[in-house]
Amino acid sequence: MPPATSSALTRALPALALTFNAFVWGVSWWPFRELQARGLHPLWATVLVYAVAVVFISLWRPQAWGQLWRARTLWVLVLASGTTNAAFNWGVTVGDVVRVVLLFYLMPLWAVLLARLLLQEALTAQALARVALALLGAVIVLWPEGGGLPLPRTLPEWLGVLGGFTFALNNVMLRREAHQPEAARALAMFLGGSVVSAVLATALMVQGSVPALPPVAPGWALGALALALAFLASNLALQYGASRLPANVTAVVMITEVLFASGSAVLLGAGTVTPALALGGGLIVAAALLAGKE
Repeated sequence: MPPATSSALTRALPALALTFNAFVWGVSWWPFRELQARGLHPLWATVLVYAVAVVFISLWRPQAWGQLWRARTLWVLVLASGTTNAAFNWGVTVGDVVRVVLLFYLMPLWAVLLARLLLQEALTAQALARVALALLGAVIVLWPEGGGLPLPRTLPEWLGVLGGFTFALNNVMLRREAHQPEAARALAMFLGGSVVSAVLATALMVQGSVPALPPVAPGWALGALALALAFLASNLALQYGASRLPANVTAVVMITEVLFASGSAVLLGAGTVTPALALGGGLIVAAALLAGKE
């Protein structure tokens, strides 16, 4: 390979890594639905997927457990990351993927408010513009055809909003706890993804709302393992890309998740795009892109 070509590929690798991460997250709704069709509820699937990552980190950086235990503030990250993953994975499995993903990406709205509360960041004109754009987009997306308040009306919609809020909390806490060891932060996020989903799945199982974990069968066990490895690879790709590119570039590249999710959902019949949804979604994405320019 000529030196110029090799150099160009090296420069492009971080962006390609981030795009891979966005792709995995954007199309993850499909394997979760396939696993559900084989008897594995998305909450139980999330438990298993993130348990594999916890085992990997425990073997790779066993000291991360002690670091996590001593850094009590990281347990907020456990809760935020766990709720994000439980809500998002459940929402895109049972609802209209396009609507859930767009409502999830109201994250810039929540990030402005949480950054003000937890990081004492000033409310700049650009931050307020992001809030206004995101709110207007949400109103358009949620506006009911028969009239009424533009609020989430279905479980998947509420899960999308909740997941976006806790994703914003997750990102703010990562910034606040940036001084903590990287392995401890990664363990907190993966542990949360497994533990929160396990607690929620167990509680709903007792109520009869969620089926029990099915007997081990190759159909779903191999699929869950493959999905776990895909998520682990995507997280490593995220760490690689985000550490080598400016934060504003990272934010813009990650927005491609919306394109991957929406495109795959429309092609496979798991979502629809109406003019109102396209307009509202465009405003929400614009708010996210503005966040990437700071």
